[in-house]
Amino acid sequence: MSDQLKEMFNAAYFTRLAKETEVVYPKFKRAAFLKDVQHGNEARELNARMRHASTTLRAHLPTDFRKAVEVLKDLAPRMPKGYTALLYPDLVGQFGHEDPAFSLDALKHFTSYGSSEFAIREFIRRDVKGTLKVMRTWAEDDNEHVRRLASEGSRPRLPWSFRLDAVVKDPKLTTPILERLRADDSLYVRKSVANHLNDFSKDHPTYMIDVLRQWDRAHPHTAWIAKHASRTLIKAGNVDALALFAFDSKVKVRADGLVLSPARLKLGDTLEITFAVVSEATRSQQLVIDYAIHYRKANGGTSRKVFKLKEVELGPKASLDITKRQRIVDFSTRKHYAGEHLVEVLVNGKVRGEQGFELMM
Repeated sequence: MSDQLKEMFNAAYFTRLAKETEVVYPKFKRAAFLKDVQHGNEARELNARMRHASTTLRAHLPTDFRKAVEVLKDLAPRMPKGYTALLYPDLVGQFGHEDPAFSLDALKHFTSYGSSEFAIREFIRRDVKGTLKVMRTWAEDDNEHVRRLASEGSRPRLPWSFRLDAVVKDPKLTTPILERLRADDSLYVRKSVANHLNDFSKDHPTYMIDVLRQWDRAHPHTAWIAKHASRTLIKAGNVDALALFAFDSKVKVRADGLVLSPARLKLGDTLEITFAVVSEATRSQQLVIDYAIHYRKANGGTSRKVFKLKEVELGPKASLDITKRQRIVDFSTRKHYAGEHLVEVLVNGKVRGEQGFELMM
């Protein structure tokens, strides 16, 4: 993914950026900017490309920071939205710390073009309470992009960014933001709130569950957030998380006939997993069925990854046949290594069956 994204910061993009900047800022030296911004670009990865671009652009804009940001505000509507639009908040995140109130307002403005979720963290790191106070007001904004920024930018463990250690230590710092968004109309916002809470679950699972217990989960939007936020704990078989959704950790079931086919395969092949979940109870049971793969690591150890299968109500003494196919391929986040791998069947967080397969390289 990062390889695909970095190609957005290419010669064609920089040429357009220079042209449009010159339109809104006639003193802009287009040729000099293009020479500076493209120097060494091929060797840079995604984040380095964007950082070099924003730093170079800043050097070619007015010396006065506020005037430079006003140029960016005129420029942004003329350029594509999306990932490359993170350039504007990145510039603010680097150079706006001497003027925080103005800079935060600029990040609020630019987030609708791409996202200011990474840049805002530079301000949170420097002034946690002051920045979060402003972000709590954003949680009530009419614009869904601004509301999402309030949650996403303050996540303790936002992917592709540094941890907010203060929030990791004390989740109460950002909980007021989530309280304001717990029944938001926008799915875009609700996903962020759920992911923020899921971050909490990695360091403070009891606190996260206590927060959800206090929310009115009868509201469909809140119920969706609560369920999505609890996914890591449910996969791990956390009793309290399971109980939130009427999943009993002591259900009476077994997994029969677990078969992995083929038992030996190569990278690029598809693994088929089949088994049956059989009820041993005389009443219906609410089940969450998952499976886990223990992937072989380079050092010879293993790393466990849990995958969601389905949620189902299984009748008394009933059975359910399951088939799942998974192609074994490398990703940017997972590289495969030869050796024995283990597959586990999980029902309500507990292992009900396991079987191995061998990956050959």
